[in-house]
Amino acid sequence: MFSIILGIIILVVSFFVVKPNYKINRYYPLTNIIGIIIIVLGILTSVVKQVEAGQTGVQTLFGKVDDRVLESGLNFINPLVEVTTFDIKTQNYTMSGVHDEGDKGGDDAIRVLSADGLEVIIDLTVLYRVIPSQAPRILKEIGSDYKNTIVRPITRTKIRDNAVYYDAVSLYSTKRDEFQSRIFKGIEKDFKGRGLVLEQLLVRNITLPQSVKIAIESKINAEQDAQKMQFVLQKEKQEAERKRVEAQGIADYQKIINTGLSDQQLQYEMIKANKEIATSPNAKVIILGNSKGMPMILNDK
Repeated sequence: MFSIILGIIILVVSFFVVKPNYKINRYYPLTNIIGIIIIVLGILTSVVKQVEAGQTGVQTLFGKVDDRVLESGLNFINPLVEVTTFDIKTQNYTMSGVHDEGDKGGDDAIRVLSADGLEVIIDLTVLYRVIPSQAPRILKEIGSDYKNTIVRPITRTKIRDNAVYYDAVSLYSTKRDEFQSRIFKGIEKDFKGRGLVLEQLLVRNITLPQSVKIAIESKINAEQDAQKMQFVLQKEKQEAERKRVEAQGIADYQKIINTGLSDQQLQYEMIKANKEIATSPNAKVIILGNSKGMPMILNDK
């Protein structure tokens, strides 16, 4: 459009300024040609609009939004039309308590009150995208800054509305997945009604009050100590059972020995033992004897 206006201005100047002036009127044909060329180039560039990949274009003519969208690639349009492009790729919006990590600088985490009246801080990332066919309606009803108009306020409101159903410890531990699923359904419904698709909701971090953290840590330490003591007791019971079985075995063995061995058996076992000692390379002289006339054995080494 600028090129067309510039070309028209050049033609007007050429006709009203250059042509009447006899000193420069010889440039009149040249200025006309330049003006016409600029107008033609302006028309050509105005009727052709390139939409980049992953985007869609919405046409506006004198404030009226055209419901037809321009797809990625080259599109022929009315030169008077203004085109607003929308990103239809997956986008993310992060609200974090870490400085410069989220979309807004500073602490942008969501502070909510749980069912037990405690303040819980939640870091969250929203993954969403624009429905291409709904881009004209978004431009008419919301505008191009739908991130701050729709995504941010709806997400923060739904999280606060649903956090009141859970106590702080449940949000942090057992009910975390349930809480995430619940707010996903609520946000998804509102986004869909406004031309957006919620792809994923990521609860990145849940920070509890310091007093609750200390209580949880104390409970965990107590549970670990109890488990450790239970292990020690179990080990002691097993050791006591082992000793009982060992003592019972020794008692049974002694009982068998006392009832099953005769004097002749004991004498025979002694002879065998003495023979083994006599033939041992470490033995020097062995003298054996008892009251029952056992022979004396001398080592022959």
